[in-house]
Amino acid sequence: MSNPIDYSQGIYDAKKLGTPRLLILGAQHMFAMFGATVLVPLLTGLSVSTTLLCAGLGTLLFHIICKGKVPAFLGSSFAYLGGFAIVSNDGANPENLPYACAAVAFSGLLYVLVSGLISVFGIRRIMRFFPPVVTGPIIISIGLILAPSAINNCQSNWLLAFVALAAVIVCNIWGKGMVKILPILIGVLVSYVVALVTGAVDFQTIGAAAWFGIPLHKDSMGLFAIDGSETFISAVFTIVPIALATMMEHIGDIAAISATTGKNYIRDPGLNKTLLGDGLATAMAGLLGGPANTTYGENTGVLALTKIYDPLVIRIAAVFAMILSFCPKFEAIINTIPSGIVGGISFVLYGMISAIGVRNVVENKVDFTNVHNLNDALLSSLQVGGAALGQVYNISNGAPVPLWDVVNYVLRRLELPPVTRHVPFPLAYAAATLNEGVCRVLPGRPEPSLFRLGVAVMARDFSLNIDRAREYLGYEPRASLWDALDEFCTWWQAQGGAQA
Repeated sequence: MSNPIDYSQGIYDAKKLGTPRLLILGAQHMFAMFGATVLVPLLTGLSVSTTLLCAGLGTLLFHIICKGKVPAFLGSSFAYLGGFAIVSNDGANPENLPYACAAVAFSGLLYVLVSGLISVFGIRRIMRFFPPVVTGPIIISIGLILAPSAINNCQSNWLLAFVALAAVIVCNIWGKGMVKILPILIGVLVSYVVALVTGAVDFQTIGAAAWFGIPLHKDSMGLFAIDGSETFISAVFTIVPIALATMMEHIGDIAAISATTGKNYIRDPGLNKTLLGDGLATAMAGLLGGPANTTYGENTGVLALTKIYDPLVIRIAAVFAMILSFCPKFEAIINTIPSGIVGGISFVLYGMISAIGVRNVVENKVDFTNVHNLNDALLSSLQVGGAALGQVYNISNGAPVPLWDVVNYVLRRLELPPVTRHVPFPLAYAAATLNEGVCRVLPGRPEPSLFRLGVAVMARDFSLNIDRAREYLGYEPRASLWDALDEFCTWWQAQGGAQA
């Protein structure tokens, strides 16, 4: 008679549990990542099948590079949703999605670069370039920028959105065991049942879908979108910087897995290896037409619950995900989920993204009474992009006024030539990035002459509007914008500024 297995100290060799239990544990990890992983393609317009394939392949690649030591599953990253929304114009231009995928591949190469730098210079020297005061506000801004798209989806069916939202909250607060580990999946299932009862689900596409199909589509692959076009370059500069934030998330996830299993994976196999694995998995996913990969905290929760720490179980889950990716009928079923449910679930997830940024700031005790920290946080959050940039500065009277009209009005009054934009934005942004990088490594860290934020500002047609100041602060200007500009120009010329 075999000795009973002691689960209290954790199981590091799951083979002794037997094949049936191994398969069940692998299926459990697949369900843990499933809800969040398939939600990303639903929000972005990418293929669910391709996403599942990339998640499975990416996880296996990660395990190969990390020598099979780290029990981590790589699923779809929500941090890149803002980048996909900007490139595809909130889904209005789905033909741009391959360019976004290509940019995701390049963001994976940034992981590879940082991994190499860590190998050469050590982790402490590299991480000082990514302080929490910068990465925290970036993550917070990503969540806040995405929130309006969640509301738009909710508006299609508020009942389903509220049911999904309530189910997730109830499971997360009062759930126990696997219920607490799978709030997203349970929220989708509960609200989907309500959708079935209310007749909000359209089954027409399911019958037409085949049982077997190849999950890769040439027209959707980022590999064939690397063409040097303006759209491609713009996508690269929009999406690649997001990797700076997701690398911080990666470090936190690896630290959490280490704390759960009692093994220091940052030391062995090393953070350079885990970053390399995550980066190559993300690059591969982008080239194949999938979203960026990231280490999943949901599966870390399953590790803590089951105390089964063998990475083999994670690899079994990856194989299950790949098998499902070859079933178009399964993708058709996923695509029948009403947008109201997607809105309710994404509302929670976008809030979680911002919460991660807040936690990053709080846990590192960032002091925002320090003016340098405050400036860094403001600049980094503004660089995230999105519609918020066009509505931050509200100084005009009456109808919104384009920024360039204001700038050129002042220049004409000062008898100076008007400003026109001759340099393409991607080229100017690259030059600013290089300028800032060089100044960071020079002795004394001199002030850059060209900033990325300045380039981003000059490339956008801002709308200068005081409607919000009127509504919330009761502000009413005593003079028009143009009178104020005339007064300023007169004063400037009297000071001899025009000649200077």
